[in-house]
Amino acid sequence: MKSIFYIEEKLMTLMKNLLPTMRIFLFFLTFLLITSCGNRKNESRGTGWSINSKKGGFQYNTEFEDQETGPGLVFIEGGTYTKGQVKDDVLHDWNNSPNRQHVMSFYIDETEVTNIMYLEYLDWIKAVFPQNEDKYKKLYEGALPDTLVWRNQLGYVEELTTNYLRHPAYAEYPVVGVNWIQAVQYLEWRTDRVNEFILEREAYVQKDVRFTTDVENGQVDVNSTFNTETYLRRPETTYGGKIDSIAGKKGIKNDSINVYAGVDKGILLPAYRLPTESEWEYAALALVGDREYNAYRGKKKYPWSGEYTRSQKRRTEGDQLANFKLGKGDYGGIAGWSDDGADITIQVKSYPPNDFGVYDMAGNVSEWVADVYRPIVDDEASDFNYYRGNVYLKDVIGEDGKAEIIEPDELVYDTLPTGKIIIKRLPGQLKKTEIDEEETFLRQNFSESDNRNYRDGDIESTRLFGQSQDEDLAENKRPETTNMYDAPTHPKVTTNEEGQVVRLKDKSNSRTSLITDEVRVYKGGSWKDRAYWLDPAQRRYLPQYIATDHIGFRGAMSRLGSKSKSRKTARHKRKS
Repeated sequence: MKSIFYIEEKLMTLMKNLLPTMRIFLFFLTFLLITSCGNRKNESRGTGWSINSKKGGFQYNTEFEDQETGPGLVFIEGGTYTKGQVKDDVLHDWNNSPNRQHVMSFYIDETEVTNIMYLEYLDWIKAVFPQNEDKYKKLYEGALPDTLVWRNQLGYVEELTTNYLRHPAYAEYPVVGVNWIQAVQYLEWRTDRVNEFILEREAYVQKDVRFTTDVENGQVDVNSTFNTETYLRRPETTYGGKIDSIAGKKGIKNDSINVYAGVDKGILLPAYRLPTESEWEYAALALVGDREYNAYRGKKKYPWSGEYTRSQKRRTEGDQLANFKLGKGDYGGIAGWSDDGADITIQVKSYPPNDFGVYDMAGNVSEWVADVYRPIVDDEASDFNYYRGNVYLKDVIGEDGKAEIIEPDELVYDTLPTGKIIIKRLPGQLKKTEIDEEETFLRQNFSESDNRNYRDGDIESTRLFGQSQDEDLAENKRPETTNMYDAPTHPKVTTNEEGQVVRLKDKSNSRTSLITDEVRVYKGGSWKDRAYWLDPAQRRYLPQYIATDHIGFRGAMSRLGSKSKSRKTARHKRKS
């Protein structure tokens, strides 16, 4: 048999003697011949059997090329950087000591989550869960931002309490008054809505299905909500078990067999979530702009290049590059000659983006990140995608061997120390429980479900270097964080016999720390902060149930697959 190269040579010789039209035809014929001989995507390299055969057998998405960029996100190519490197550490704060870290590629929101984005969430909750039913009323109230954060005992800002969230003048301003828990729940909801849209777009469900599962009312009802995890684990239960009747063109095979977009399809996106502290800091620094080959050319003090808060470019020279407090009693400069164009927050994208294309990573509002706060980063235990806050859960499996789903009459609410009532999980989501010895037995990488206080130090807040403690001493076993740091116990909110709310506070005068497992890191300076806090490496913390007028948030998403979107190869590798 002649080789493919011989055939190609003869065809190219023939082309020289033919008309131009025929040459083009033969060129494409040659191309198809070459590619078909080398294309083995639909043939198993393990068995030689056909993949995706029309006759049946193993089915797999062999055409997948790259993860889709979700709505509102920008791609951040991962890399190495020095975390916690503060240019001007005038406070000599030891909690941001420099350490070398590597961050995996990920996606992050282009801007902070805005008021209009959050209002869409509130509108969905109000529409799906009838507010005239008592069991759903607390769900909506628990999602509402605390608009009273704007009040000031010695300042008149009352109009902001009623207008900032809902007035169209503030539609594209970052949402505030949202605590860490609410931010997490919003991003969970956003995940489901985006994947629901993708299923509709790809014709796995009927068009406008999110409005038509309740045919009578033309709206999704409480029994027909969509959840990504539930769809992947138990797709037949999606939309309250109506998935078969509302399947789209791709969701129906042979008019009888339902086809679902499982993980193997590569269509559904990973979860929207809060960025980790390392991810946020890395995205804010945007060191890619100071890269020369495989090294950084210098150090950055702010998300932009330069040592100053004002632009050094000729066209915009002198313009402020962030919204922050310029000095005592100076939040925006002199009238008619404004320094930063804002006295409180400002519309997103009012300032140029950094080299990653991300806006407002300094100033405007500080932002929640996923991490539990500790004074030091344990880089000895981990220097890869560092994150403190892992709590490993697993699905609750019923007697039928299937994952259990939260029903509308099984709602569980949690009362925060502030008295605010927040739902733990929405109807239609999977029930979760902590992992047990079944998952941890003889494992070397983790031993328990809650790892928030793993290797976080002793009573003096020093690092635990070894694990050789006396196992016979109960006090030496991993203690509760509140005991270790001697922090105040969280206020308890209870109801007495008369139905009155009773709030019990920790009245001890001997507490030495505020650090618990419920305090979270927030990053970036805000409209209320001086320039010192604009450094991306700066870190502060608050209890996760506290909301303020200067802390917002943005979403992030993990990157699946290759580190880079470009077709780069390692320098020592030869391109084929």
